[in-house]
Amino acid sequence: MALALTELTVSHFRSHKLARMAPDGRPVVLFGPNGAGKTNILEAVSLFSPGRGMRRASAAEMTRRPEALGWKLSGLLNVQDRRYEIETWSESGAARQVRIDGKAASQIDLGKLARLVWLMPSMDRLWIEGAEGRRRFLDRITLSFDPTHAEASVTYEKAMRERNRLLKEQVRDAHWYAALESQMAETGHRIHLARLNALAQLRAAQDLAETAFPSAELELVQSEGEMPESSRDLLEAFAESRFRDLAAGRTLVGPHRSDIYGVFEAKGVPASDCSTGEQKALLVSLILSNARALAAQVGAPPIVLLDEVAAHLDADRRAALYDEICALGAQAWMTGTGPELFAELGSRAQTFVISDDGGGSTVTPA
Repeated sequence: MALALTELTVSHFRSHKLARMAPDGRPVVLFGPNGAGKTNILEAVSLFSPGRGMRRASAAEMTRRPEALGWKLSGLLNVQDRRYEIETWSESGAARQVRIDGKAASQIDLGKLARLVWLMPSMDRLWIEGAEGRRRFLDRITLSFDPTHAEASVTYEKAMRERNRLLKEQVRDAHWYAALESQMAETGHRIHLARLNALAQLRAAQDLAETAFPSAELELVQSEGEMPESSRDLLEAFAESRFRDLAAGRTLVGPHRSDIYGVFEAKGVPASDCSTGEQKALLVSLILSNARALAAQVGAPPIVLLDEVAAHLDADRRAALYDEICALGAQAWMTGTGPELFAELGSRAQTFVISDDGGGSTVTPA
């Protein structure tokens, strides 16, 4: 068993007052009516990786109402035949904490153990909405390859907020900007290189794939101009752009101005111009490529979270998706409204029913 969550306890989290599950390493199917709490279980699993989880919610938003006491998740994580006891929790809306084998740990420590990737319905409009969502999508993929990427991103964003405050206040003395721009140049360059590396690994994984899902040509682009090639070049670009930035009241150069340009490779059509079904198939392809690339990098596929993915695929593509997941050896957690959406998996998956008991959610083996 390469990487799998084999015990999960969810306490006062979203709609779940208390839920216990004992997955056995196979793909996990969660089915039940809309609103029963299926996605809440996937969100709980997503918090076994760094960050704010698949919904990007605050710790306070995750607590069960009306009690609002805080929440706790615990589980056994099998990593390359080693077992780790993981606990993560939040009390009264405070920032979440992590323990690994009973010892306080950072989210970066957690990211070094567990690699997770996910796809959810809110991502379906990725190619036709703003650049911010695509950057977030790329950064989540990048974080799966490099657990320190989040730390660099947070440092960059914090320094940029301070720089933007100076710009809005029309501070013109260069000395006020020196330390902030130096920090932004160093972390911004790291962010850019990590994103480029992630895209290169995705391309390589797609090139080696024999899949029913289409490949995408992906390119990292800037909203204007080009990204400076080194941290020193980026530092100079901040200084040169300062007059223009003062007029705009914000920073106009850097990795926060990056975007992904995607093309449906077989047709040569921009992803934004593809049909809804083709866009969904491209997203599934990228998630599978991310999983294959991680398997090659760390020796084990990640845990894969797929929320309501089966409902948007025809029977052939559903069967192809399940075959790929099983061939990869990934523990995929999948949700749907009924068991018929997972018929092609047969006994290769472990199934749980999520139901609404009137005051919350219950989880029972099927």
